[in-house]
Amino acid sequence: MWLNIGLILLVLAGFIGMLLLYMQRQSKKTGKGSVQAKESAAYQIDDLIGVVKEGIDEMTRTNLYEMGLSEESFRRQRNQRNELKKALKSCTHGSIQDKMYVKDYIKDLLREKHVTPKSVDRIMAFDNPQFLGFDEMFEILLHVYKKSYGYDGLGYLIEKYSLDELKYLIEDGQVGSYVITGDEIRRIYNDTLVRLSYEDKLEIITQRVYQSYKGFGVVDELRDMNIDGISGGVSGLTDFDNFQQSDIGRGVNGLESVWIFYKGKSIHLSFLSFGSEKELRRICQNIYRYNKAGQLSERDGYRVNEMKDGSRVVVVRPSFSESWAFFVRKFHIKNVCLEELIQDTGGELPTAMLKYLVKGARITSITGAQGCGKTTMLMAMVKHIYGTLTLRVQEMAFELHLRKVYPMRNILTFKETSSISGQAGLDLQKKTDGSVSILGEVATDEVAAWMLQMAQVASLFTLFTHHGKTVNDLVLSLRNALLKCDIFRDEKIAEEQVVSVLDFDVHLERDVKGHRYISRITEIVQVPRDQPYPMAYKEAEESSMTEFMDTMTEYFRRCTDRTTYETRDIIVYENGVYRVNEMIQLSTIKAMKLHMTQEDGQAFDGFIRQHWRQAV
Repeated sequence: MWLNIGLILLVLAGFIGMLLLYMQRQSKKTGKGSVQAKESAAYQIDDLIGVVKEGIDEMTRTNLYEMGLSEESFRRQRNQRNELKKALKSCTHGSIQDKMYVKDYIKDLLREKHVTPKSVDRIMAFDNPQFLGFDEMFEILLHVYKKSYGYDGLGYLIEKYSLDELKYLIEDGQVGSYVITGDEIRRIYNDTLVRLSYEDKLEIITQRVYQSYKGFGVVDELRDMNIDGISGGVSGLTDFDNFQQSDIGRGVNGLESVWIFYKGKSIHLSFLSFGSEKELRRICQNIYRYNKAGQLSERDGYRVNEMKDGSRVVVVRPSFSESWAFFVRKFHIKNVCLEELIQDTGGELPTAMLKYLVKGARITSITGAQGCGKTTMLMAMVKHIYGTLTLRVQEMAFELHLRKVYPMRNILTFKETSSISGQAGLDLQKKTDGSVSILGEVATDEVAAWMLQMAQVASLFTLFTHHGKTVNDLVLSLRNALLKCDIFRDEKIAEEQVVSVLDFDVHLERDVKGHRYISRITEIVQVPRDQPYPMAYKEAEESSMTEFMDTMTEYFRRCTDRTTYETRDIIVYENGVYRVNEMIQLSTIKAMKLHMTQEDGQAFDGFIRQHWRQAV
């Protein structure tokens, strides 16, 4: 019996041993598979984002008091943490410096364990271009050109390969458009001898991680480039969940909706996609956040704000708009001068005239369609206002940033807020010793009324921009604004008030190729109200009734369709050349010279004699 029991125990022990051995082998096998899975997962951008999040969370949330650090190490660790927190908060506001700080931290996290020289090509197929997507090729090209040309890199890429030329795509039929296609990007990439070091590859991967984690997705690097603006969510189908494959093939996916504004041209980057509506929504919800801009909600379906680098951003969302969308306009605030903006033949003529307009304290409007360069022209004109004059600026969103351009000038800018109306801001300006009033944009009836108030009583002269197409449109728009705001009830009186304020209109245009120019500089001359009526009937011996009827006709004409102003196009742009046209009023010339220095007054006389051949 004991022998049988021993044999049974021996068999059981053997069975248990074999079972344990099998389980151990399975555990090792499973563990190895898990490691391989983890290694494979680590070579995906999404997983790298998870690694970065964990690393940053560990850095920003670990209790330093429990780490047993020395005093010096504790202070260094605390300062590093505070700097990182600050950069993480500000990098989404358009701060290039904070963005670079966060990217450097991400790069160190990736370099430490996850992106080595041996594994970097497993994350992106740098060594196999045939496996690269259009967006990856573009990001590599942008990195290469940025290394050579800085933030002008995109411009050099566009100019070198003429990517800003009109194209006639099959989908558009005969309608030309500005578009950069994926096939063009592939051709450029194949023609470019791209040689990337490990550091270059790591930088590209770091950017891809950053733009999905804290940046603005596929438009993150584009936003930083020296272009006029960028927008997204403004083309294609909006029903993101119900695309037909045939629709996507024809490039009408609303997620493939990245547009840049470059040298007056709206160019569609059709090869870039936001990937999902969730990503587009994330960008829209983050890009306007600088300086506590308020909540973008379904009730408040749009926001207008500026970014830390001075860019203007507008964000809209459903149901106010048919899809989530954003618009970023960039204003180059360095080296702005009239000579660079006006380069057509005879450009010295309007350049000198604009200088004399501000030196002569003329109330001047700068008009034109969106994107024709009104704000930039206004910034350049400010340079020639006498330094002894103080400037007060009223804007809807901070765009001009004149203090950055002219840091030694006495300039202060106000904007309307949710609790302070524009009218209150204007009333306050009257108490701030302002000599020159500047309105960034007259786009609403209330702002038009402010402009007229500023021009009449608040300053020496005023500069402003407006979207009027003609002088008549400008006058009617301002007149109607006064009527809508119940400042006047009689159209004629309101129009006379507007005309009495306006002196000159500088109208800008942009042709189909994006070329910007001044189409005309127009003097606005008010027709006096106190002109005597014809009294010839009193002196006529015969046909006195005819002379009397002439007087009555003039009376009724003044009561009905009498014009309150005349226009004189003193400089015009024709066939690519600027030339003089009509003469400026002599009374206007004298009034301008009263505000000029003696040297400028004499130079202005010479300018008039040279171009209009008339003594003043």
